[in-house]
Amino acid sequence: MTIERDARLREVQSWGDHFLFVVDAPDVGRAARPGQFVMVKVAEGTDPLLRRPLGIHDADKKGLALFFKVAGKGTEILARKKPGDRVDLIGPLGNGFTVAAAKKGRTAYLVGGGRGIAPLFFLARELAAAGARPVVFYGGRTVADIPLRDKLEKAGFEVRCSTDDGSFGFAGFVTALAGREMAKAKPAVVYACGPDPMMKALAALTAKLGVPAEFSLESVMGCGIGACWGCVHRIKDENGDGWIKICEEGPVFPGERILWP
Repeated sequence: MTIERDARLREVQSWGDHFLFVVDAPDVGRAARPGQFVMVKVAEGTDPLLRRPLGIHDADKKGLALFFKVAGKGTEILARKKPGDRVDLIGPLGNGFTVAAAKKGRTAYLVGGGRGIAPLFFLARELAAAGARPVVFYGGRTVADIPLRDKLEKAGFEVRCSTDDGSFGFAGFVTALAGREMAKAKPAVVYACGPDPMMKALAALTAKLGVPAEFSLESVMGCGIGACWGCVHRIKDENGDGWIKICEEGPVFPGERILWP
């Protein structure tokens, strides 16, 4: 874990209320793994006081990329930043996806709902580098909620989009699209990030089909380092089940361990 108080914002892209930041933070970028996150201080003062957790969209030796949607006061303030502005962040944090779960030459399904697509670009790159075949399922309520589809395709990934209103791609939930494809040919593994109802439905489907799956849980986080107990979730272990801290033991867990609300 590194505290980068003087990282610099190199590039900003936006699509309505969706934003992609490229940040010069080499220490964090070199250490980052798919599925991990950073805690970002959004303002210079104390309002808002708490940092915001953002999944790492991509990373390299120069720094990292962060993709987020404006969803409240904190992200609204963050979205005002311009190239050259300072970014105060802590990371990489948490335990990410198991890249080795996708064997060389085998197909992996990556299912992202809305802003849940954030960590899946980094994961797709790592899987492709390891010789696996990532297929990205990208769902949103409308076409405005799937702004990264062109970027994913330009990177060479197979992308299948869905929108709830039918404005682009498959008409319906992304879980229905992924389920239709899994009925034709089961992948070696499924990775997912998105709203809990989406992932709960996908977890039921993968369990029924006997497909290994990993899910990145989303939660409001106060500290990101396990001190505040603000991001607990019920997880099964060898002793039964109990409440664990997503930030410290997750955010990624095998599907069979998650108890969905």
